[in-house]
Amino acid sequence: MATTGTAPAPRTAVPPQPRSPAPHTSAPGATLIGSVQRAMRLLETVAAHEHGAPAKQLARETGLALPTAYHLLRTLVHEGYLRRDRGLFFLGDAAERLSRSGAQQKRRSTVTDTLARWRDAVGVPVYYAVYRDGEIGLIGVADTPASPAVEEWADFRETAHAHALGQCLLAQLDDAARRDHLDRYPVRPVTPYTVRDVASLLRRLERARETDVVIERQEYALGTVCAAIPLRVGAAAASVAVSLPVHQADRLLPTIQRLQAEMRCLLGSLALSISI
Repeated sequence: MATTGTAPAPRTAVPPQPRSPAPHTSAPGATLIGSVQRAMRLLETVAAHEHGAPAKQLARETGLALPTAYHLLRTLVHEGYLRRDRGLFFLGDAAERLSRSGAQQKRRSTVTDTLARWRDAVGVPVYYAVYRDGEIGLIGVADTPASPAVEEWADFRETAHAHALGQCLLAQLDDAARRDHLDRYPVRPVTPYTVRDVASLLRRLERARETDVVIERQEYALGTVCAAIPLRVGAAAASVAVSLPVHQADRLLPTIQRLQAEMRCLLGSLALSISI
């Protein structure tokens, strides 16, 4: 028996979905300068040959035509990036300077990162200084807007007797070097709390040599207390310090002890780039 019913509605095609435009891609190497690439390959290849290499060998190893290699090699020699000796090519002074600058930048980056890590661990500003060629150099400071570093309002090099970093560095020097520094930068008042004479300072430095900690209260900057410890990772005298507002002075010793623990964890792989 025939049955009647409603015929199924015809299927409607799904409308095409919007597509994201295909990303624009440039032709490979469209913005690259081929001659620079070839010159860099030559430099890298020369660097791999400690005892130098002739032009033909360099052309072969870089895949360059010999005339192209000769032209680039002459240019690099003229600019000081290579030097030629008895038909062999070596890295020149300009390339060596680039290498030293790159290594120095890497060391500075290591110092910056390390100080930031220590700052975050102890929650106060952290300072790093070295003593080299008769002068104090403040290499790095890590602080935050909420906990700012002490402003260098009096020449840091001339006031080593007044701040914890300087006293810690002076304590690491031998007698002759220490007295030479104090002859050039005499003890003088920086604040009402600054050590008053050389004899008092020398007694304090002797205690610092025994305890490995220097604590300074408002001697360099009013309203601030500081503590410093020696950093022994090389021949140069170096020191790391922290600072706190004077009303938080009771936190100073626990903070420097925490910093010492953090430093022990990191110094093995750090060797804090004292050669900067």
